[in-house]
Order: sequence, then structure tokens, then C-alpha cells
Amino acid sequence: MWILRALLLCLALPAGAEVVVFAAPEKSGRELVIYSSLDSPLARPLVEAFQRRVPDVTVRYEDLLTGEIASRVMAETDAGEPTADLVFSSAMDVTVKLANDGYAREAEVAGAETWPDWAAWRSMVFALTFEPAVIVYHRPSFPEGPPDTRAALLDWLETAPKGQIGTYDIARSAVGYLFLMRDQEHFADLWPMIRAMGRAGVQTFPTSQDVIDGVNSGALKLGYNVLGSYAADQAARLPDIGLVLPRDYVVVVSRVALVPRAARAPELGEAFLEFLMSREGQTLLAERLRLPAVSLEVRGKDSAAAMQEALGAKLRPVAVSPGLLAYLDRASRARVLAEWNAALEGGE
Repeated sequence: MWILRALLLCLALPAGAEVVVFAAPEKSGRELVIYSSLDSPLARPLVEAFQRRVPDVTVRYEDLLTGEIASRVMAETDAGEPTADLVFSSAMDVTVKLANDGYAREAEVAGAETWPDWAAWRSMVFALTFEPAVIVYHRPSFPEGPPDTRAALLDWLETAPKGQIGTYDIARSAVGYLFLMRDQEHFADLWPMIRAMGRAGVQTFPTSQDVIDGVNSGALKLGYNVLGSYAADQAARLPDIGLVLPRDYVVVVSRVALVPRAARAPELGEAFLEFLMSREGQTLLAERLRLPAVSLEVRGKDSAAAMQEALGAKLRPVAVSPGLLAYLDRASRARVLAEWNAALEGGE
């Protein structure tokens, strides 16, 4: 029977899934299952720190795409099977939809009562990181500094060399699409700017890393709406990469977590979530993983606290709320993609 169950489990895993088992330092048979979009090597210090607190828990860490996480949780729950004990995903909208559709449970975790209002919903979904959209630039190409507002960027685009700006391909990048939708709410001249990008021969990419690589090599002079958590780490190591937080406003997104309703060991899911929300967990996220923490207790130049002190109301964090579900509407998405494609092709 166990052979059959193992075979079925293997067949159920998505083709791109990576499973890492972190053995418990002290054997007990307890296991915590995590479905996450955070690469497993990055997750290792978090898991090992948690196991120092709870040494009798083995952690089964499944590194999945964000869409695969949601599909697994729904399919397993609907089939009456246990699912992950914790979901940790960079897809804010999809994860909130899981909770809104009844696939999450309320989590009783220390610190929840002091968590920022925008960063939690119904004690089910919690934002754990504070990641701004930044402008990345090729330092040698901007000896006097890059455009640092969207109005200044629009001016630069009018005379920019062809093919020297990069940004997300919003059809392939969920975070790129989310950034664009937030821009649409905060910047009246968004579509004139997108059309100017089209005239400037903008190059689009599925990931932040693609844009950063292009800027570092000099193939791109500037990258717009790049995820700052990736850019900051590389700007600290690579002298040709610079980054700037736009002075007009800064969109901030988060990685979010929930405990599924059908978790096999929900108490362990809550324990790991509580750890991630603790001062230790938030400090690890910020200092080891270079993912700025939500907690205002964590200091440092890239922390939420530092950004709030420097930018105040110019920060526009995406709230963890059902308002995110509007971004999943298929008809609305089709209209936005059509307008995006027409703008990039030079349509007026």
C-alpha cells in the first residue's frame, strides 16, 4: 500500500516541482509540509532557524510556481485529502483568492494583533515582506543620475536610444501585471508613458533577473518597475548597477502566507508562520534573504521602517484584501493586455 501511495504522490507532483526534505535534528515523526514559490536554497536558513526552535519537526519543502501552489491546494482539498500546512507565495492576488474561496483557516499566531492593518486579512493571509518596485539603471550611462520620477522618465524616453529600456512582460509576469495595475491607479499619464516606451523600442522580459542582467551588461540603460528585493542585492555587488526609488510614489508588493483549511498539521503551519512573523524570522528575511521585512521592529536601510521614514505617504503598499481579486478578472485582464500591446506597438 505504501508503494502505491508513494507512486501516486510522485505522479501528483508538477513537472517543475523541487522537493527538499529537511530532516528533524531530533527524531519524532512530526512533519511540516510547505508549498512555496521561494527557491529552496533561499528558504534553507529560515527552515534551519525554525528547526532550532522546534528540533523534532521534519520539514518537507516543495518549491512550486505560484499557480501550481493554488492548484495543488484546491485539488487536494476538494478531493478530501490533506494538503500543505503552510503556503508561502509571491502571488498576492492568487493567495488571497484561495482564502476568499474557503481554502484557508484563521491562524492563531503571536504578533498578529500588532501586524499592520494593510498586511493581513481576516487572520488568514499575512504579508511577510515589503518589496518596492524600483528603477534600475546602468551607472556609466547616467553620470548625472537617472530619471527618478515617472514624469522625468517620460521626458527621457522622448530622446532615449532605441531598445535601451526594459521592463516586465506583463503577459508572462504576475508581479509585472500587478505593478502595471497599481501604476494605472496612481499615475494619470501611465498610458502615454507606455506608448513612449513603445516608441523607444522597449524590451520586455518575464523576470526581474532578465532586466537586471541586461542593465548590468550595458545592453539596457534602464529597467522600469523591477522588483527591488532582487535589484538591491545585486546593486550591492555589481558596480555598474544602480537603483532608485521613484520620488513620486513607490508601489510595494509582498510575499504572503496562509495556513490551508485542509492542512494535515495546521498547528505546525501556524508555528512556522509565527516564526516568520517574529523578530528573528523577519530579521532573517531582511538580512540573509535580502527581502525587506514588514515588521517595523526590524531596522536597516532597506527595511519597511527605513522606507517609511524616508518616503512616508509616497509608499503605496498593495493591501492584502479582496480588492486584489479584481486583477484576476479575465475580461479586465484581456482589455489591459490589448491596450498594452497596442501601446507598445506605437498605437495612439
